Amino acid sequence: MTDKTDVLIVGSGFGGSITAYHLAAGGAKVTVLERGPWVKTEEFEHDFLLGSSYTRIFDFVVGDGMSLLGGNCVGGGSVVYFAAMPRAPKFVFERHGSIGRRMWPSEITRDSLDPWYDRVSESLPVYKQDWSDVSYAGGLWGALCNHSGRTANPAPVAVDNTKCTNCNWMMAGCRFDAKRSMLTNYLPAAIAHGAEIRPLHEVQKLTRNEDGGYRVHYNIIDDEDYRLHHESGTIDAKIVILAAGAGATPVILQRSEAALGKMPHGVGRYFSGNGERLNTAVLNEDRVREVLGLSREDGKAYAANQIGKGPTVANWDKLDGSLPEYERFSLEQLYFPPGLGTILAQVPGLDSPAWFGPEKKEMIKKWASWLTIFQMTEDDNEGVFGTPPPTGNAYRISQQMLGRGPLRYDPTENTRRGWALADAECKEILEKDGLATVAPWTNDVVGAYTVHPLASCRIGDDAATSALHPNHELRDHPGIFVTDSSSVPGALTVNPAMTIAALAERSVPGIVRAAQERGVDVKYGAPSPLGETAGRDGVIRLPVTVAGS
Repeated sequence: MTDKTDVLIVGSGFGGSITAYHLAAGGAKVTVLERGPWVKTEEFEHDFLLGSSYTRIFDFVVGDGMSLLGGNCVGGGSVVYFAAMPRAPKFVFERHGSIGRRMWPSEITRDSLDPWYDRVSESLPVYKQDWSDVSYAGGLWGALCNHSGRTANPAPVAVDNTKCTNCNWMMAGCRFDAKRSMLTNYLPAAIAHGAEIRPLHEVQKLTRNEDGGYRVHYNIIDDEDYRLHHESGTIDAKIVILAAGAGATPVILQRSEAALGKMPHGVGRYFSGNGERLNTAVLNEDRVREVLGLSREDGKAYAANQIGKGPTVANWDKLDGSLPEYERFSLEQLYFPPGLGTILAQVPGLDSPAWFGPEKKEMIKKWASWLTIFQMTEDDNEGVFGTPPPTGNAYRISQQMLGRGPLRYDPTENTRRGWALADAECKEILEKDGLATVAPWTNDVVGAYTVHPLASCRIGDDAATSALHPNHELRDHPGIFVTDSSSVPGALTVNPAMTIAALAERSVPGIVRAAQERGVDVKYGAPSPLGETAGRDGVIRLPVTVAGS
């Protein structure tokens, strides 16, 4: 038996939760299918044990030349993001990239997107930090930038500092609801208006119904072993919104091509890793004390890698529109938890990468004096998705978290040059006067890597290089919309969550109009979700709805 709904949304991150709220509040029957589990606040764990929340809520997919780290739970990427919420610089919207013309739709500029940024900022809300809010690592990065003649700025964040305990594990889900994920605003507000959330439902493909609507085909996956499927089902919808992330949305569409007809050329092409790269510095504690004059009560100058929040301070000196394309980037202090970060962090000063061995062992002994710098540069959108796997977005290698995906990424000279410039800037800031030694993470193990995959089904004016119309509707397939990170045209040089959310907000009026034209009784104009619900705690204990139950 096939269920029916007005609007079917695939994924519950920024792109899924924001659209779910507005459409449910406007009167539509909304169903959200989420591949991952629904994890309660008290279930978030800060360890790496198999079966813990850490391995359950992440999706780490190794491609050919690029690996993607994303969310896999109700709330999606918003549960595992670092809550840094800067707006994209104006020059980003004028980028040409590799296609020789403006990548973004002509109707979208920084000025035209600002009202939607404002709406997101109000809804989460986003907090403009001052220097009293920053972490130990953020303060040290600010001091290092100042010492080398650069500037530094506290980053805007979606964090309630009255609840934050400085545990520095926000990437693994916040146990204290201090991080303003979709679980604390849009999603509970959507549920309060009748939206239905179905976790552990992995969408496989779409087919078209005779009435012009769509049938969404899904598998229900096991809560402990994601390689196992218990049953399958279908749901009919008048509107489908894909928000499964830049690593999964194009795979669903590619798998649907046999039934729906030819997909736009841009589906599964022009993928961007947001130009991301990581450098790890090992601080010389004596020099930090002598040169910067920093010390703590216990006499240590820093030795505080584990204390504080995620990113709190950024260097934006190179976010200068007068610079040539591919020479613009940001440098952001970042705490990356142990595990993969410890493996990929490199020993400074060696001729070749050493991700294990005696030198690495000695480096790890000094882990509390590490400072990790996150670089967001401009790349060439060179990623391409190959043949989809039989199910899901990847071939599952392990019980949870790890998969092998169809993405191929061969960085161009432009991308490599941007990385090199950012590496050189990091080295100049961090190694001045012997304060630290620094080395980039290796690409040898899992290729390049990104925590912010973008652009695999991007919006644009040009049908040859964009999968979506400027209103986020899939070209040649009316009634299908994409509102996640895959819709962003290219690298942003800053954390992309704020822009993804703003674009999702901007897409809603057009989706409402399309739903109305298909007979859905829905309106647009709901207020900020901030006042619509008492919060996550009253929602999380609702029974999980599973097809057939």
